[in-house]
Amino acid sequence: MDCIIIDDEKMARVIIKTLCEKVNSLKIVSEFSNAMQAIKFLNENSIDLIFLDIHMPDFNGLDFIKTLKNPPKIILTTSDPKFAIEAFEYDFIVDYLLKPIELSRFEKAINKAQKHRGPESMRNNKNESKSNSETNNDLYVNIDRRLIKIDLPSIYLIEAKGDYIHIKTEDKDYIVHSTLKKIEEKLPHSLFIKVHRSYIINIKKIIDIEDNSVLIKRDVIPVSRSRRPELMKRLDLL
Repeated sequence: MDCIIIDDEKMARVIIKTLCEKVNSLKIVSEFSNAMQAIKFLNENSIDLIFLDIHMPDFNGLDFIKTLKNPPKIILTTSDPKFAIEAFEYDFIVDYLLKPIELSRFEKAINKAQKHRGPESMRNNKNESKSNSETNNDLYVNIDRRLIKIDLPSIYLIEAKGDYIHIKTEDKDYIVHSTLKKIEEKLPHSLFIKVHRSYIINIKKIIDIEDNSVLIKRDVIPVSRSRRPELMKRLDLL
């Protein structure tokens, strides 16, 4: 894969370049100390992968991403974990590496990039996407600038509350700045279903269903009329 590095710190560029040299499938085409230089290069050249720093003066990594018309695959490199949720809103961002970057973690990110099919093929191959998500039982959420790992099967209810979502698990509850739509895309189809515009439930945690509501733990959750047929189809009925 032809790659470029965008990072305002020279030492950071040297480290990423050194890591790339250890992977035979990577070829560093160029490197840039600011996003504006990279934009000019990309207007005239096509590459497969960008290693992109988030924090850069004047024009940060996320601002840069918004300028791309046909973005290649991107691996974000940063010492700040707080942008992880926002970053993964973009299908072409394949990984989020926290500095200092270890070789084993770097190689894992490259494997993801090599397997990544891009936004169009992901839309055309939903079953594969679901399968991949179901092999990963962890979800990372950004809370007070910390990435908190949540075990997916432990989640029994997710409720939308304005600009936040309330995630309820077997052990603890979490309030996260996000939307129900964003988190729904990251949940395994085999476990979760949206039953109402404000609720996603873990179908394995259902205790009782009556009329247009379900009982999850001690929570009675409404089921919208339009979503009830899909819920019933997903249940193992006798």
